[in-house]
Amino acid sequence: FISPDELTVCKVPSLSDVDLNATPLYIGHTPSELSVVCRTADAPSRTLAREDGWRALVVEGPLDFSLVGVLAELASVLAENRISIFALSTYDTDCVLVRAGDLDKAAEALRAEGHDVLPG
Repeated sequence: FISPDELTVCKVPSLSDVDLNATPLYIGHTPSELSVVCRTADAPSRTLAREDGWRALVVEGPLDFSLVGVLAELASVLAENRISIFALSTYDTDCVLVRAGDLDKAAEALRAEGHDVLPG
């Protein structure tokens, strides 16, 4: 399904300015960075880098861990249509973020390959 929210992807110095109660909220932490994906309206004021204008295509879940290639299939279809993605996974499902300007093209490409793409 298509998430109704416009999203922001940002790199933050800490979680101190991040609203941890905001939904949706995705946090990625590696030894070299701390990244947050949230609704643009909830984006923290202090960021090291920020990219606005993303929308999410969320795979209906929960997905069994034994499933293979779900995200790869979606990414492949979108790559063939020259649509850049930012991929996220949670315990239950996968999300593919696309630029808001590419959302209709992405949904059309996925539908053409037999995927159901429903409004949020």
